[in-house]
Amino acid sequence: MHTVVVKPGDEVAGRYRLEELQGHGPMSEVWRAHDETLDRTVALKMLSPTADLERFRREARALAGLAHENVMRVFDYGEDESRPFMALEWLPNGTLEERLAEGPLPPAETRRVAEAIAAGLAHLHSAGLVHRDLKPANVLFDEEDRPKLADFGLARRAVGPGTLTEAGTVLGTAAYISPEQAAGEPAGPASDVYSFGVIFFRMLTGALPFTADEALALLVMHRNTPPPAVETLQPDAPPELAALAAATLRKDPAQRPADGEELLAALSGAAVPVHRASDTEATRVLAPVPPPEPSAAGLSRRTMLIALALLLLAGSGAILAWAVTRPASTAPTEVSTGSTPATGKTHPQTTAATATSAATTHPTTTRRQTTTAPTTVQIPTTTIPTTIPTETLPTTTLPTTTLPLTTGVTGTLSQSSTTTPTTTALSAR
Repeated sequence: MHTVVVKPGDEVAGRYRLEELQGHGPMSEVWRAHDETLDRTVALKMLSPTADLERFRREARALAGLAHENVMRVFDYGEDESRPFMALEWLPNGTLEERLAEGPLPPAETRRVAEAIAAGLAHLHSAGLVHRDLKPANVLFDEEDRPKLADFGLARRAVGPGTLTEAGTVLGTAAYISPEQAAGEPAGPASDVYSFGVIFFRMLTGALPFTADEALALLVMHRNTPPPAVETLQPDAPPELAALAAATLRKDPAQRPADGEELLAALSGAAVPVHRASDTEATRVLAPVPPPEPSAAGLSRRTMLIALALLLLAGSGAILAWAVTRPASTAPTEVSTGSTPATGKTHPQTTAATATSAATTHPTTTRRQTTTAPTTVQIPTTTIPTTIPTETLPTTTLPTTTLPLTTGVTGTLSQSSTTTPTTTALSAR
């Protein structure tokens, strides 16, 4: 490409008048210029003579397909006789790099800037693009102090052909590069998330997670060295922001938030950073969904059924109380030697239901003894329905209660249905 030196006052493409050089690098130089046609200030990015023209064209196409408040807009592209150029949105309030040179940002400002970067990444990733060179120098602020992503020279399609570089080539700035990029592997949206994490760490602490004198040493650290915790450098950092920084800096891309959308959700409190099993299948940690509130009709019907069951139980208890407290009948029995007159067998002595009445003297001097025979209380059986149509009631277990009887008989309530001479049994079903 023929080298053309430009200077302030030169006109490019018969429309853009150069005013002041803003910066330059091996790939391009950026000028503040005035658009004579639309009477507005633009950033005119001009390709360096030795730079890759195809990559410059790809950057223009990538920006042309984006339209988001947190992404720099492209107004025009051309290949003038001087050199190829892009007319971009003018962002006059400097870069994030300039602000971080003064130290960490306050937590509220950190959250605001981080949300804007995440929103820009979400839009970029939804369009199938990966930035691959996210760093504070590529985050610029417009006249309303709104952060915007810029410099898409390394941007590429996340899926499909059109990659500017092949696997095995390391691209990006070493201080912000992801472990997979450092290993020469293809970059995906999670790679941008890692670079975001380095920026986020620096916004919170004022320092980079890894520093080294040589770029190669930095690459090795990004691949193998665990990052320090935010709290060790900034104890006052909000815990939720420190946790997000740790999540974005995981070595395995499958263990980071997947893309800008998940970053934005985490920052807005709508979700927690996820641990994903793979790049194609995410296990999201979501808040538990509360059970639906029962309807008024359902509550009314349930209340009526429970009340009916309680009434049935109460009625059963009343019948039981009447049965065990009514007066017991006694029958005098003639005895002479402790045997019953009918069979002559000895009366059981271990019964708990015997009582001896006062002795009386017969006129013929025959001594007689009146004995109260054991009485078995017959309790009417009450059947309680165990199944109520369309509604299942909780099972109620009757406690075992010992009741004193007026006849001197001790009655025990239990779930057994067997009647003995000494036990009053209630069968509640």
